[in-house]
Amino acid sequence: MTEHLQCAGTLPRLSNATVNQLCTAVAVPAYDRSTLKTGIVHMSAGGFHRAHQAVYLDDLFARGSVADWGVCGVGLLDADHLVRDALVPQNCLYTVVERSEQADQARVVGSMIEYLYAPENPQKVLDRLAAPEIRMITLTITEGGYFVDQVTGEFDGQHPNVRHDLCHPATPITGIGYLTEGLNLRRQRGVPACTVLSCDNLPGNGHVARKMVLAFAAAREPELADWISRNVAFPNSMVDRITPVTTDADRVRVAEGYGYEDRWPVVCEPFRQWIVEDKFCAGRPPWEQVGVQMTSNVQPYEKMKIRLLNSSHSAMAYLGYLAGFRCIHEVAADPDFQRFIIALMEKEVVHLLDPVPGVDVIQYQQILIKRFTNPKIKDQVARVASDGSQKLPKFMLPTIREQLAQGGSVRLHSLALAGWFRYLTGTDEQGVPITLNDPMATELQKRAQAGGKNPAPLLALGSLFGTDLPDNQNFITELRRALEGLYAYGSRATLRNYLQS
Repeated sequence: MTEHLQCAGTLPRLSNATVNQLCTAVAVPAYDRSTLKTGIVHMSAGGFHRAHQAVYLDDLFARGSVADWGVCGVGLLDADHLVRDALVPQNCLYTVVERSEQADQARVVGSMIEYLYAPENPQKVLDRLAAPEIRMITLTITEGGYFVDQVTGEFDGQHPNVRHDLCHPATPITGIGYLTEGLNLRRQRGVPACTVLSCDNLPGNGHVARKMVLAFAAAREPELADWISRNVAFPNSMVDRITPVTTDADRVRVAEGYGYEDRWPVVCEPFRQWIVEDKFCAGRPPWEQVGVQMTSNVQPYEKMKIRLLNSSHSAMAYLGYLAGFRCIHEVAADPDFQRFIIALMEKEVVHLLDPVPGVDVIQYQQILIKRFTNPKIKDQVARVASDGSQKLPKFMLPTIREQLAQGGSVRLHSLALAGWFRYLTGTDEQGVPITLNDPMATELQKRAQAGGKNPAPLLALGSLFGTDLPDNQNFITELRRALEGLYAYGSRATLRNYLQS
């Protein structure tokens, strides 16, 4: 945070004391925050939560219909002390800047009224999770936070962090550990169960959360797992809003553009969507009043989003990074890459989707391209490329498997996957080093470098690819051909060849 420090001390800091003195270009909470009561604990209150779920709640509070669903944000990671140090002095107020090609729209969001830093005081977080007034626990703990075996779909009970939490339930370090012990305390103290709502990019995220929590709980105490199974609701949900990581430039932009200091603003696109399965055990906010779509079946929406948006995002990230792009909008606006992404969706995805109520899939694809090419977001390719081992088995491999089962082409998806394999070697096509941000980075880079044009070493990772894909000759042929093209001609030339043939 170097640039924003130049402003420190010269501008008013965002807080309860200053929020109503801001310039009229910034919308401020249209309600009395002192009347809000905490009803939700959000685990891992990062930028996405603050640009998405917290904004919907802010809209709801502005209507004046409810005041008992305020948010207590929780930081789980060691690095979250930076978020705490930024937000707590600001009374948990922060700025959301929606950036479109036409203009920026800034608003101060007030729906988060507490923030707890878990590594500093685990018991305080656990007591908050177990408090009677908390009726919902929401999650954005990322794909890896659920400890799912990517092939079997079962809980990875051997992970070192999981083993720690099983042995030390009062001082957990994982989101699953905190959540399970919080529910256990509710049971022990006679507090009614609450809803657990996953807001992560996982197919069937509610089903996944339930399955992993029950597996973890059963490893601790079968009776605890039984209590959770009988009492706790785990709705599915689909969330969508492109939200880049906050930078020092964003802080400076708020200071210079609006005349106050915000240590942790959030920048995002104007688009947002939230589809929620209406299955709660302790009440819920009337989200439908502010544009949330409540439904009995989230699956068609999430399948469309994950296979069109998330998979395309990953394809752009790996192939684009190799070609020298560093921002997603630059990749998406490039004619060759845009044609490739459109072809990927139209030829290998759309026909696999289920009917989506109220959605024109063709129009949805057009909206995606417009969102991807928004030059004001400046979403970093490296951010989208991170954690590929956690994302691609959910975003891309299901389409490949389904296409193979139906005898369809996997040519374009194989090229996208080959882009990841080539990216994992740790250098782009200009020889510039790539910093791999992935929990399996060391193993993946070692295998990618050893294999080169041969995909076998990476495909041998059964935890990612299972046994079916490495044994499918059609897939292997396409993947090898794509890798050979990337090594021989580079990303752009290979992509052009694929589009022309």
